[in-house]
Amino acid sequence: MVERREVLPIPDRQHLGLITYDAKDPDTAFPPIQPLLPPEDAPNVLVILLDDVGFGAASAFGGPAHTPTAERLQRGGLTYNRFHTTALCAPTRAALLSGRNHHSVGMGMITETATSAPGSSGLRPNTKAALPMTLKLNGYSTAQFGKCHEVPPWQTSPIGPFDAWPTGGGGFEHFYGFIGGENNQYYPALYEGVAPIEVDKTPEDGYHLTEDLADHAIDWIRSQKSLAPNKPFFVYFAPGATHAPHHVPPEWADKYAGQFAGGWDAQRESTLEQQKRRGVVPADTELTARPEAIPGWEEMDDALKPVLERQMEVYAGFLEHTDFHVGRVIDAIETIGALDNTLVYYIIGDNGASAEGTINGAFNEMANFNGLAAIETPEFMAEVKDKLGTPEAYNHYSVGWAWAMCAPFQWTKQVASHWGGTRNGTIVHWPAGIRSKGEVRSQFTHVVDVAATVLEAAGLPEPTFVNGVQQAPLEGPSMLYSFDQPEAPERHDLQYFEMAGNRGIYYKGWSAVTRHSTPWLPNEVLPALDDDVWELYDGSTDWSQAHDLVAEMPDKLAALQRLWLIEAVKFNVLPIDDRRFERLNPTIAGRPQLVTGTSQVLFPGMKRLSEHSVIDIKNRSFSVTAAIETPKDGPTNGVMIAQGGRFGGWAFYVREGRVRFVYNLLGMSEFVVGATEDLDTGSHQVRAEFAYDGGGLAKGGTVTLYIDGRSVGSGRVDQTQPMVFSADETTDIGNDFGMPVSTDYIGAAKFNGRIEVVKIDVGEDDHSHLVDPAEVVRVATSRQ
Repeated sequence: MVERREVLPIPDRQHLGLITYDAKDPDTAFPPIQPLLPPEDAPNVLVILLDDVGFGAASAFGGPAHTPTAERLQRGGLTYNRFHTTALCAPTRAALLSGRNHHSVGMGMITETATSAPGSSGLRPNTKAALPMTLKLNGYSTAQFGKCHEVPPWQTSPIGPFDAWPTGGGGFEHFYGFIGGENNQYYPALYEGVAPIEVDKTPEDGYHLTEDLADHAIDWIRSQKSLAPNKPFFVYFAPGATHAPHHVPPEWADKYAGQFAGGWDAQRESTLEQQKRRGVVPADTELTARPEAIPGWEEMDDALKPVLERQMEVYAGFLEHTDFHVGRVIDAIETIGALDNTLVYYIIGDNGASAEGTINGAFNEMANFNGLAAIETPEFMAEVKDKLGTPEAYNHYSVGWAWAMCAPFQWTKQVASHWGGTRNGTIVHWPAGIRSKGEVRSQFTHVVDVAATVLEAAGLPEPTFVNGVQQAPLEGPSMLYSFDQPEAPERHDLQYFEMAGNRGIYYKGWSAVTRHSTPWLPNEVLPALDDDVWELYDGSTDWSQAHDLVAEMPDKLAALQRLWLIEAVKFNVLPIDDRRFERLNPTIAGRPQLVTGTSQVLFPGMKRLSEHSVIDIKNRSFSVTAAIETPKDGPTNGVMIAQGGRFGGWAFYVREGRVRFVYNLLGMSEFVVGATEDLDTGSHQVRAEFAYDGGGLAKGGTVTLYIDGRSVGSGRVDQTQPMVFSADETTDIGNDFGMPVSTDYIGAAKFNGRIEVVKIDVGEDDHSHLVDPAEVVRVATSRQ
């Protein structure tokens, strides 16, 4: 009997035949146990999703960064030049893995800004099971390598719950990667399954995260085909590249020395020329105009231009380096003879290129996320130019380069209204299933279409029940129809877009769009939603959205605006939420917090605690108290508690027997306060009290140190970080894992005595972190 696969797990069937008394009876017979397998000839599936790559970045789509692996797959497969994402990373990933629109699965923006609204809750409903879960329950081996940015912030601690983690409710049997939006490529915070792990190599040993992820993917694929050759695999390879920080060994960046001296305006012209030559855009495609918010290359300070050039050299090298390691995974599959029947999706970017690096670019992108970008002056940027791309930087490129990497379209990542934010070059390769080679497909497609395509390719039905829960239908059609029918009418002819108030609608070639907010302007005064200015484009004659027809066709615009509203209601887009800083606050956003109240107790051995797992000490007074026992031999050394890392954070520690507190402001200034006397041998209570100056965000304060209740030293912290310490570094007790907060204790980070407990107490919340974000910028500017 052929089992039905609409209900998952496939129900077990009881044997109702003859049951003998003695197993040696000749009539004893049972059907053989059959391993669970998908239909015969179901392909392996490899989905490669790069991060923050614009349509015009990779050479496969006319860009300046060499991507020979992508070009190789193009020659043997299909190039989709109208494939779309959501304009932001976590929403795209949630849509990809569920086959539903991002608001349908609660991912209206990134998880860190989740609200209580259904469309932005950060919680995927159990009525919308993930694709890897469906495949696993149909007999696929499943594994994910790289970035997972779909875990709600209150679930990122070692205590879980793990429902949204890849190996929890995500459907992956194996996970090696990181949780969150980005990671340091040289000192990553990684997990295997749900267990935190530390890599055993350093950048001095040649370590780089992308290579590490490729190594683990290759090892897993080889093992899977060795031990279960009859089972197909589903591998999701999602490196942190090329999201900031742009980290790459210098030799990769140096390949591009001098190639970007013409600037971003000239680069866009060159890219469009190459795109036409490669046939990835129509021959009559026009270059869209530069927005007024982005300065022209000639407007930039000549003294800053060498820095800007180096930013782009580093980025291009980073993308080529990433493509190289993707190639290693492809080569491994080919070497074991599995590439012919592997359906490969190479999606070059989960959104448009990132414009979160400010006009001048960033040495430490956390500065902008804290509203303190003005600290990084052009003079400072010139001083650190040669550190870009190295472990000493946490760098990002200029908005101008991001715009250029989205050529020929308008705008960038986060701007869901225009193709620059949502159109990503995509390649599909499947020799056993696609007869056509080296051809372009121009049907409108979207990341929500991937799940249906994989299921159809595998001969699997869309499930109606998963784990006892009735399922909502997939929201994207399969792309399989287009594989060998280049002229087939597109089946995905209606699609809404929305991100932070930027919104648009596509319908049968037409697009109506409105840009509401600008990614790199944290203090932007936003218009009322009803005052947004809409634009209208006819895609049949204007491939790049270069000619606004709203003046000529107001009725057409009105019809599309109405259609957007209908789709918004259907898929939980409403209410539109353009709040940025406010949504970082859990109380305002209405999401749960793992830690509440005014104190938290931590114990030795606790590590890899995200900022969401530790009480918030920003913009307020706080104290940290540790009960310790000093070693009998030699002076006391080591960290009692550290939060953050080299590019921002604080630590309470002992050096050569003396208690110290350090506050690291964005990796640019370290404020160290030390005790005036040594710790005696024995048990002690040591405490650091930080008295916040108050009066707004990012203020300084006074630190006072105590031993057993006696004041033993004090000092100043001139300024603090108001929003976030790090996107990847964590809080550790008794050591400082990853990149250290301070150079003051390098070589002696592990505490050599005994820690009984560490307690953090905070003052009553004065809501200073809820003031107008323009105050942050004003404070930063006033210090120049």
